[in-house]
Amino acid sequence: MEQPVTVGRAGRSSGEEPEVLDALVDASLTARVSLDEHGVVTGWNAGAERLLGYPAGQLTGRRAADLLAEPIPVRGGLPTLAGLPRWNGDVALRHRDGRKLTVSILAHHRPPGADAPAWLIVSALTDPQPPAGLDESLVSWSFAQSPCCAQAIYDTRLRLRRANADMERSAALTEEEMRGLRVSEILDHDAGLRAERSMARVLRTGEPEYQENYLRAPGENHEHAWSVFISALRDHEDTIRGVCLSAHDMTEQFWARKRLQLIAEAGRRIGSTLDVTHTAQELADVTVPALADFVSVDLLAALDDAPEPPSPAVPAGGPLLLRRAALRSVTPGAPESVVAAGAVDSYPPGSMPFESLRTGRPALHEVTDPAFTAWLARDPARAARVRGYGIHSVMAVPLAARGTTLGVAFFVRHRNQDAFRHDDLVLAGELTARAAVSIDNARRYTRERATAVTFQRSLLPQRLPRQAAVEVASRYLPAGPHAGVGGDWFDVIPLSGARVALVVGDVVGHGLVASATMGRLRTAVRTLADIDLPCDELLTHLDDLLARLNTEEESDPRGGHAGSAETSGDVGATCLYAVYDPVTRRCCFAAAGHPAPAVVSPDGTVDLIGLPAAPPLGVSGLPYEATEVVLPEGSLLALYTNGLVETPDRDLDTGVHVLREALARPAASLDALCDTVLTDLLPPRPADDVALLIARTRALDARQVATWAVPADPSAVAQTRKDVVEQLERWGLSDAVFVTELVVSELVTNAIRHAEPPVQLRLIHDSTLICEVSDGGSTAPHLRRARTYDEGGRGLLLVAQLTERWGTRQGAAGKTIWAEQTLTPA
Repeated sequence: MEQPVTVGRAGRSSGEEPEVLDALVDASLTARVSLDEHGVVTGWNAGAERLLGYPAGQLTGRRAADLLAEPIPVRGGLPTLAGLPRWNGDVALRHRDGRKLTVSILAHHRPPGADAPAWLIVSALTDPQPPAGLDESLVSWSFAQSPCCAQAIYDTRLRLRRANADMERSAALTEEEMRGLRVSEILDHDAGLRAERSMARVLRTGEPEYQENYLRAPGENHEHAWSVFISALRDHEDTIRGVCLSAHDMTEQFWARKRLQLIAEAGRRIGSTLDVTHTAQELADVTVPALADFVSVDLLAALDDAPEPPSPAVPAGGPLLLRRAALRSVTPGAPESVVAAGAVDSYPPGSMPFESLRTGRPALHEVTDPAFTAWLARDPARAARVRGYGIHSVMAVPLAARGTTLGVAFFVRHRNQDAFRHDDLVLAGELTARAAVSIDNARRYTRERATAVTFQRSLLPQRLPRQAAVEVASRYLPAGPHAGVGGDWFDVIPLSGARVALVVGDVVGHGLVASATMGRLRTAVRTLADIDLPCDELLTHLDDLLARLNTEEESDPRGGHAGSAETSGDVGATCLYAVYDPVTRRCCFAAAGHPAPAVVSPDGTVDLIGLPAAPPLGVSGLPYEATEVVLPEGSLLALYTNGLVETPDRDLDTGVHVLREALARPAASLDALCDTVLTDLLPPRPADDVALLIARTRALDARQVATWAVPADPSAVAQTRKDVVEQLERWGLSDAVFVTELVVSELVTNAIRHAEPPVQLRLIHDSTLICEVSDGGSTAPHLRRARTYDEGGRGLLLVAQLTERWGTRQGAAGKTIWAEQTLTPA
């Protein structure tokens, strides 16, 4: 007779001693035989002796095939089973007394090399008849006491007939209280209706169905996730007699999966930009409502002005100042928040954020905790929000990355009635740590980019110089945050003879090296312009300079900038150089791989200046060509870099077309026209740097220019001085007569004595007075220190002392020496 087994309350080891286990299971109730690979008996237990009558000593070492009364019903016999892991079936065996027995066996084949016999053959012996009804009782007990799931049996009217203990606990009702009720009557929830519809389909089709439900059981304070299986119950004639509903509590697995999904979502969404505020908002957006009903991200207010967070981040005596960088709520408008986005709030010692940042550990509180209530007692406004919105659970998690404390994130629940648990705190810590790294990256990038942009802007003209030739307006826009600083630049350079040079250039690439190269090129252009090189020659010299810079980088024994993605390879640049003369209204252009300038005539017609095709600077070594055009007074010149007209979603031709339309529209001023052009052509964050320079040309009246041809005779100097004095009197410049006579006398005398004819004198009266003497020679004058008894050598020194500026420029047929005086206002 089967004996009941009583399990004591005391725990015991995970395994039983072999002797105890053998006594419990009664090994003689199973015939167990082991064979080697050749079918020789290696093991024979008491059950096998009981089955066939042979003692172990008599069978061990003999072939098992000798026991067969008939061949095994498998083609080829037992050896063909060598490739199978297991075989079962009926086998005819010969008893020791000669009887034939048909025995049902199960044969296990061990893999080669296993530390066990090759074959294990078992067969259950006939057990004494168990007590009447024991099997049925075991089935009933197993259903009622099943620990793995909640089960219920329903009849064909979908009325409950049986429920096990787990089902009773999950429904908070006994089997007697549920018997005869439908699922939708036991569970007043949408999940009950869905289950009942599935049960009806199972009755109709016989096919099982699966559902997942998430609901709160009556009397419990948190929701459960249920994995529900619904299957038909059939009799021996395959007729459906009822439905079985099995529900497995998958709450822990469900939340583990949700946490993994949330972490994966956070990895995908947090840190998509290098913007501190946007990254903080991404953390809030990811966690509401998946983790909390309200989330705020507060950063140390000290980060606003300091390049690095203070150390320690939390002042010992308080208060702690935090700026609200981001917030998100399940309630529109986030009315739970006491602090508005962007505002700074003060937190005293003992407050939840203060203590969390002081200790560096996350904190979890329910509003009834003494530490939390003590804080609220000192903050009536926050206490009113807690009461008004039913806030019941709060977490504070420090934002820290690379050993740097950045701020704190708050997680609040009020609509979700489940209080935060330790698992939620761990999850919040994981999400906040990810966000903290991204926020720190964004903060460092913002700081370094600001430094780079400041450096770049310091290389650009801070104020455009005063000059009379053109009225100018300019714009410079750095690229969006992902591109890095670039090498676009522009410049306005006053030249001799009231002329002006307009420059726009673009160094290929982005980064500090591009900006530094831009600074070098801008300085070189100003230096070459100062010696009045023609447009084409200036670009040729600039090309040579950039080629030398590239050669220096390649020959740097330290490896130069090798390995840097933004600096590797030769540096190239494009440039457009233009010189406008307001006396002749002629403008000379030369370009090196740069977009053609646009000219807007006084009648509003917009044209592009046709320039010869030329390669960028630093890549060819070929000479450049100049193009000269005459511009009506009041014409507009638009010089720009390719970032203005070329974008990732627009080609060059389309961009130029839009530019021409924008330039054709009337504008109140040049500044307004610049704004119109940028608005029409650029997105909010351009992908490339943009430099734009717009100039309106002016022309000097013929009455402002006086020109004389001077005979190559020293006696002509006196008459020339007299003509100059008369002209100055007509212009009302009597105060400038003395200096101008000295300058004209010196320059004309030098030209007659040391240069070649023809000699020409020109005076230009604008905001300054310019005196120019041209001759056919090519030798440039220079200052020298005259000795005590020298009769010459002091003239140019005198000119340099009496005038604001002086210099010389080469022309196609000689040179011109000029001197410029500042006029005293009347």
